Amino acid sequence: MERGIHSLDSYQLLLLLIIGYIIYSIDKKQEYFPVPVVLLGLGLLISFIPYFESISINQDILFFVFLPAVLFVSAYQFPLDILRKDKWIIGSLGTIGVLLNVIVLGSAIFAVGNLFIDISFIASLLIAAILAPTDPVSVVSILKKSLSNEKIADIVEGESLLNDGTSIVLYTVLLGMLINQTSFAPMLILGEFFIVSIGGTLIGLAFGWIMSKAVSYSANRQYQVMLSIIVAYGSFHLGELLGVSGVLATVTAGMMLSFEFGRNIKDKKHFHEALNGFWEVVEPSILSIMFLTIGILAMDYLFFPEWLLVIIIFTMSLLTRFIVLSGITRTIPTWRREFSMKDVGIISFSGIKGAVSVVLLLGLEATAQNDDTLVSLAFGTIVLSIFIQSIGIFPLSKKL
Repeated sequence: MERGIHSLDSYQLLLLLIIGYIIYSIDKKQEYFPVPVVLLGLGLLISFIPYFESISINQDILFFVFLPAVLFVSAYQFPLDILRKDKWIIGSLGTIGVLLNVIVLGSAIFAVGNLFIDISFIASLLIAAILAPTDPVSVVSILKKSLSNEKIADIVEGESLLNDGTSIVLYTVLLGMLINQTSFAPMLILGEFFIVSIGGTLIGLAFGWIMSKAVSYSANRQYQVMLSIIVAYGSFHLGELLGVSGVLATVTAGMMLSFEFGRNIKDKKHFHEALNGFWEVVEPSILSIMFLTIGILAMDYLFFPEWLLVIIIFTMSLLTRFIVLSGITRTIPTWRREFSMKDVGIISFSGIKGAVSVVLLLGLEATAQNDDTLVSLAFGTIVLSIFIQSIGIFPLSKKL
């Protein structure tokens, strides 16, 4: 299953960008067929074309080049007043919710999976950690169009900013246990989680604050955009260099930069226009390449005999997320009054797997010691999630 060439040459890159441009330009039914779904489907189809057989993309390119940009855009564009207002529910879903989801789903995969294949408890938890991040790219705009209550979309988007970092920390610890064949150690996982998460957040706060002060040396909007690039990639790489969460560092730095610029720059509107003029071109370009490449890479792993188990894992991931979110929202009286069970159902179904899950999956592919079954199970579940949840979220939200 392993590809011979692990590269993406300039001609292939240009073709993928052209395909992405065409899809973004002509897609008139995004409420039913969001762009990521179309791109993924096209990626699966063009994987049969011999010219694209050599396409591959390693984890480092996705993790260190593409991911910081996508995270930064989401962070600096997320309204801080919403974060202040809903910080407790967003924080709970993005941290405690992810921890509980990984434990419950991992246990379910272990119990059911061993009826089909031989899978360890650590490997089951690892698959659950890969499936834990949510990607709001294809659903937030749909939710805002189809629901009268935009708060649900805000919760989905805010949760995704935090659960990426939480999932990556859990994944890193669990992958180390799988490779070293060590026994399950919950205290080690929790200890590592808090150290790495807090460290990444602190670095993001400091880096974002320092960079926001640097802008005072120039009011030129081009230089402010340059500074935002430094913030996006500098905080990520600094966090990873120091052994903490680069994801949380970038997210926090993006929010801090937006907050400080908004407070200190008189012409806040023009500042955001300048940033949007750059990053709103970068984001769809990166997403086009990522989702097309995901489709091309996935085809290698989709021809395997355990599709019934994939369907079961996908179904359990939806049920687990609903159970965990229901438990969290029913615990606090205010949240219980604010979110009905229908709202919880929509938020649960909106937890689509995406780019971060694939980044983690490629890390597993590189270190799975020829165990393609785990990679195939996760890839199959991610593909089902992108197709079924992206297409189903509009009619479901309208019905509920």
